[in-house]
Amino acid sequence: MKKMKKLAALAVAALTLTASLTACGGGGSDTNADGTFTPTKTITWVCTSGAGGGSDIFSRKIADIMNTENLVNGQTIVISNETDGAGEVGRNKIATTTMNADYNLLTFNSGDLMPMVTNTANRSSNFRILAIMAVDKQLLFSCGSATGKTAYAKTGADMTDFAAAIEAAKNGTYVVIGGSKGDDIATYQALIEELGLTEDQMGYITYDSTGDAITAALGGNLDFVISKPAAASQYVESGDLTPALALSTERFGGNLADAPTLSEIGDYENVEVPVWRGVAAPKAMSDAAVSFWSDALKKVSETQAWNDEYLVPNQLISQYMNSADATAYVSEFEADYMASNGLS
Repeated sequence: MKKMKKLAALAVAALTLTASLTACGGGGSDTNADGTFTPTKTITWVCTSGAGGGSDIFSRKIADIMNTENLVNGQTIVISNETDGAGEVGRNKIATTTMNADYNLLTFNSGDLMPMVTNTANRSSNFRILAIMAVDKQLLFSCGSATGKTAYAKTGADMTDFAAAIEAAKNGTYVVIGGSKGDDIATYQALIEELGLTEDQMGYITYDSTGDAITAALGGNLDFVISKPAAASQYVESGDLTPALALSTERFGGNLADAPTLSEIGDYENVEVPVWRGVAAPKAMSDAAVSFWSDALKKVSETQAWNDEYLVPNQLISQYMNSADATAYVSEFEADYMASNGLS
C-alpha cells in the first residue's frame, strides 16, 4: 500500500510539472488544438532605438495598426525602448529569450545587423526573422535656425549648402555630422570616402537614436544630421530642419524635394545605403507563432493605414517579405556584409 501511495504521489508530481512546463516553458506557446497560435496575453516589442527615432516610429505604427485591425486577439502590445550597449543588450535579450518566446518581438533592420555582426558574436541565425516590411533611405539635414556652436557654423557659412561645407572641410575647417548607429555610420563612411575626406576633416558623432541626433542638431551642436524621412519630417514641417542632401540616386519628393543628390553638387557619384526594416523574434519562438506573426505583419502591410500613415509620409518603399523569404534575404545580406568587411 505504501508503495502504491508513493507511485501515486510521483504521478501527481509529474502531472504538476508537465502542466507547469506547458504553461511556462519552451517557447511559452499558446498553440491551439489545430496547431495554430493565438496570443492570449501582453506582447513585448523591443525597439533598440530611442523614442522618436525611425525604428521607434516603425514599431509603434505597426503595433497601432495591429490593435486597430484586431490582429492580435485584443491583446496589448508594449513597446520597450532598450538602447543599452548601442542596442546590443536588447538584441541579445531577445535572441536568448526562452520563456514566453511567442510573446516577444524585435524591430530589426540592416542598421541593427551591421554593428551587431561587427561588434558581437550574435548573428541573424540566433533569431527568427518574421518579415521585412519596407526599405528606407537617408538625407542630410541642417539646422540653420540654431545658434551654431561648431567651428564651421562660427564661420557664418550657409548651413543649408552642403557643397560649401565640403569645400570648407577640404580647406581645413572641421565639419561635424551626427546620426544614429549602424546604417547611418555606414552611410557617413561611404559619403566621406566618395568626397575624398577623412574623419579628421568631416567627423561623425554617434547617438543612441536619430531623435537624439536631431536634438543635438537643434541645439547647435552639429552642422548636419543624418536622418531618414520618418524621424525628420515633423521638424522639416516646422522649419527647424532643412533637407540639404539626398543620400540616394534620385531626389525625394514632397517637402524633401529641394535636397539635391551628391552628383548634382559636384563631380561625385551618388551615395546611398538602403535600409530594410523588419521584425524578428527569439530563436525559441514556436513555428506556429512565427506563422501567426508573419501573417499578421503581411496584413499590416496591406492596410490603407500602413500606406497612408507610414509609407507615403515617410517616403519609404513597400517591400513585404514573409518569414521564409525574409530569412533568406537577411542571411544573404549578412553574408555579403561580413565578407566585404573581412568578418567571420
